[in-house]
Amino acid sequence: MSNFKITDVRAVPGDSAFLLDDGKTSILYDTGFAFTGDRVAQRIKTVLKDRELDYIFLTHSHYDHALGSVYIKKHYKKAKVVASSYAEKIFAKESARNVMRDLDRKFATKCGVETYEDLIDELIVDIAVNDGDIINTGKHEFKVIALPGHTRCSVGFYCEEEKLLLCSETIGVFNGKDDVVPSFLVGYEMTLESIEKVRQLDIKDILIPHYGVLDKESVKLYLEKAKESAISTANEIVCMLKNDKTKNEILQYVKDRFYHGYIKTIYPIDAMELNTSIMINLIEKELL
Repeated sequence: MSNFKITDVRAVPGDSAFLLDDGKTSILYDTGFAFTGDRVAQRIKTVLKDRELDYIFLTHSHYDHALGSVYIKKHYKKAKVVASSYAEKIFAKESARNVMRDLDRKFATKCGVETYEDLIDELIVDIAVNDGDIINTGKHEFKVIALPGHTRCSVGFYCEEEKLLLCSETIGVFNGKDDVVPSFLVGYEMTLESIEKVRQLDIKDILIPHYGVLDKESVKLYLEKAKESAISTANEIVCMLKNDKTKNEILQYVKDRFYHGYIKTIYPIDAMELNTSIMINLIEKELL
């Protein structure tokens, strides 16, 4: 990738935070947890030195992607947070912030962090965007691509000049080898539509949450596996429901299929079980 240096600035497994720098403008793609926010900021400083962070692109409103933005802004006050209009509305809800706060604290405890500054009520969006909007970052333009399915607020950012997509978790979580963990929490059909929308883009490189950059050859495999995995998992869940399997049995099937290797290092078991339970209920409602 000739015009962007992409650096992994994650602080702990499960974080999602990558820094893009074209030498003039810097963009943080997702920001990780609240409890790791200051550590992510320090990692950014080792790359940018005395330069400012210009933008923070958030793919969606989940705590492991968005909460670190408040802490990053403490270090980089001029950085503009870019997220969907839907995410902006979520951040404004006290109930949503409290859920994110609780999830962040639980995972922080698992990581051995008992105390940290609580800035979550300062969570904001500086630039609210919608599908098709253009973000001009100086040398480059990024088009906002709505990719609902994981959440309703999920978006990607596409730089046509570089043929680079900053992807959304809606497409699926790559296991680092040959499979993709489905991640549809609010819509199965809309997830398939989002996958197809990405497949229609001219992509040379793709940056995936929780993983990193895939080159052109790996992009093709990832998108093929994302569609195959979403469809086969949904079909298997439907089959098991029709055969009166319990939801715990279906959950165990999904864990046996996907929860190993790289996925196990980045996906807390409680989050995996919660998300899978939501997927099972969604499939039952949408396909049965």
